[in-house]
Amino acid sequence: MADSTRRAGRPRSAAADRAILDATRSALVELGWGRLTMGDVALRAGVAKTTLYRRWANKSEMVVDAVAVLFDELSLPDRGSLRADVEGVVLSLAALLERPEARTALMAVVAEATRDEVLRARIRTAIVDRQKHLVVEGRRRAQARGELPPDPPGPEGAAEADRAVDLIFDVIAGAVVHRSLVSAASVTPAWSRALTALLLHGLAAAGPAPDDAGGT
Repeated sequence: MADSTRRAGRPRSAAADRAILDATRSALVELGWGRLTMGDVALRAGVAKTTLYRRWANKSEMVVDAVAVLFDELSLPDRGSLRADVEGVVLSLAALLERPEARTALMAVVAEATRDEVLRARIRTAIVDRQKHLVVEGRRRAQARGELPPDPPGPEGAAEADRAVDLIFDVIAGAVVHRSLVSAASVTPAWSRALTALLLHGLAAAGPAPDDAGGT
């Protein structure tokens, strides 16, 4: 959420926060980015417009946070193997992107961010960096199982681990977002298995494209 240190006053209401962010996403679906206003969101949420401005400086901040809370729903339950964990998170992310409010809101903020560096930085902080914990958790779990080697010791090892987390996140999230939102194609279990094989074993593992119609 927006920086609470710059806005003093009464404690924030979690219920009001939820109502505002829900209203933001529904307004985006109905109106699109250009027609969305703080006043419209306030009306839908049943709060005063000043309530919004105590929390967010502008529409961009509010919309990013409305998207971010959806991505916070993603989790990485232990499915018993690195392969199963990767396949599961691919399908979970794809299912999230199938929701109209997630699809519309994410595409809106990404499009707007191409013209707004501050908004782009906020997306990185509130959405991208916040979800990298899933990769960190998955790597640690796989290392504990012996499926991945441990990170080298010392600062160099920590830096190498950070680079690995960034790359894994970019590959998985980038592939799923591109297929779901750009190609408008289905992310089926078969496609998830093929992507996971490619990630774990490299180009040598890439076989024929999975049958999208089958979905198995």
